Amino acid sequence: MKKVAQLCTKTTLALAISLSLTGCFLEGDNGEVGAIGIQGVAGTDGASGTEGANGIDANASITLGLVGRIQLNSDDPEGAAEIVQFHSASSTIYAINSAADEPTIEIIDASTLTSDVLANPLSSENLTSITLVLPTEQNSVQLAGPTSLAVSGNWMAVAMPAADKATNGMVLFYNGLDTSSPTFVKAVEVGNLPDMVTFTPDASKVLTANEGEPSGDYTIDPEGSISIISIVDGTPSDTSINISFSGYNGKQADLEKQGMHFPNPSGRTINGSLISTTVAQDLEPEYITTTNEVAYITLQENNGLAVVDLSDNSVKVIGLGFKDWSEFQIDGMEDGTVSFGQYDNLYGMYMPDTIASFQWKDANFLVTANEGDAREYFFDTLNTDGVQDEDLCNSAGGQDFDEDDGCLSYTEETQGRRLDYSPGSNLETIAGDDPRDFDFTAFPLGRLTVTNVLGDSDNNGEYEALYAYGARSFTIWDTNGLVVFDSGDDFERITASIHGNAFNNNNDENAGDSRSANKGPEPEALTVGQVGDKTYAFIGMERLGGIFVYDVTNPYDAMFVDYVINRDLTEGGDLIGDSVPEGMVFVDATNSPTGNTLIIIGNEVSGTVSVWQITEK
Repeated sequence: MKKVAQLCTKTTLALAISLSLTGCFLEGDNGEVGAIGIQGVAGTDGASGTEGANGIDANASITLGLVGRIQLNSDDPEGAAEIVQFHSASSTIYAINSAADEPTIEIIDASTLTSDVLANPLSSENLTSITLVLPTEQNSVQLAGPTSLAVSGNWMAVAMPAADKATNGMVLFYNGLDTSSPTFVKAVEVGNLPDMVTFTPDASKVLTANEGEPSGDYTIDPEGSISIISIVDGTPSDTSINISFSGYNGKQADLEKQGMHFPNPSGRTINGSLISTTVAQDLEPEYITTTNEVAYITLQENNGLAVVDLSDNSVKVIGLGFKDWSEFQIDGMEDGTVSFGQYDNLYGMYMPDTIASFQWKDANFLVTANEGDAREYFFDTLNTDGVQDEDLCNSAGGQDFDEDDGCLSYTEETQGRRLDYSPGSNLETIAGDDPRDFDFTAFPLGRLTVTNVLGDSDNNGEYEALYAYGARSFTIWDTNGLVVFDSGDDFERITASIHGNAFNNNNDENAGDSRSANKGPEPEALTVGQVGDKTYAFIGMERLGGIFVYDVTNPYDAMFVDYVINRDLTEGGDLIGDSVPEGMVFVDATNSPTGNTLIIIGNEVSGTVSVWQITEK
């Protein structure tokens, strides 16, 4: 904080003695100096000035209030509200409903919203919806449910993976959003498992992030990719361009040196097939933010970022590196209390999910929600009675067996206590090296969820470092992949101060401190927008359900502004309010039915769409 020096001025009384001389005179003796006159009486004090207005706290220049809410599929709401979009001309919210019996988009009328804050935000509902049922087959391809949608002008694009793992997905285009009755126009094939779709700001292109996840037994493992559909004369093209990462095949070691992560079962035989995974197969594009010239795509499971030049469709891959937890507080225990500590040789893999972007001094800056995500795949090993069979799983080369999920083909996920360390190392004393070690006091990182792929640099079976999933933060990056700002341990420290032992709660039950050993608050949803002359980032916590607000106007001087939550965290109580902010969209005041800026959120587990209004103080 800059110190402002206060300047004081001093006045000095100057006495001027004036002698008037007139006429002619003879020089005589000098006369005596007259006495100084008596000082006059001081004047009365002036009237007091008008009292100045109270100053504004720079870190609290906006306030958030809930003005709209609806619960979808009230009988079975989980999954009923995920990704959301807003059509400003008709004041309509579009939300993916994955809990419906058929693939569905909810069309929610927001035109009646006012600036009045809901009196009972945990349970009030003041919005209504109608449904748009999506097709389950296009061009002879059976489609699974929608994963993402995007709105631009009167067009809506919906990402639909194929039901078959080996088959490419589709983008469905709808028009006529100005009537709130979208009409299907066409389906365009894109890459395998399109998980996110977006328009460029000028609506000249539609982009999809195609994850290309493997089948449960890894016998099918499509390449991850980026697809681009051009909009020509206001109409989507009939075909897409697919951007592959095959140029990075054989370069895994180079990417790992940049801090990327490639967990897979290469070299193992699973279900009769020898697994050999290329870089292009391993990369799984997750989320896109784009300008008209450049697209930035998170590669979540790989802890990386892809940059696509839209002028020539060239692609560059950047590793994001790791967060050093020795500099921050972290609670890695689930002992029912707030138990922070700082630990050497503990790192976080950023593994961002949502990404957004903004400009400062005409340069692009990227904002990520650092959720973290481990790989875990199961397949069926059914006996003649149609029951999962452990012996068949073992014969098929499974890694483990679960009666409900079946045969585990691959996971990298483990806990600190299940790894071996060099004798006498600090990890041996804080994580333990025996699966039976449950003493939180003795081994605070014993149950911390970590990867078994990183940390044993010399492959001698003894780990010298632990790498946990996610960074429990949001990060601002420059376009070189360098960290400009990271929120550090803010999310956990602030929620621990506010909620006490109820912090790091889970999202489907009220159990405090139940996620501390596994990604903590788990930041996932994210949006960025301008309110007045300031730019703000809004970050949603997938587990706890709260929303953090940061002023990122100057990315090199970002600061915490506010935290809000609309959930009852009573220990052991029912799930009341909004849980799991999955999708988030920023609505500028000029496009808002209330005349104020809005943040619209799809809350996955509670099945609610909530509308927060932002006002300047």
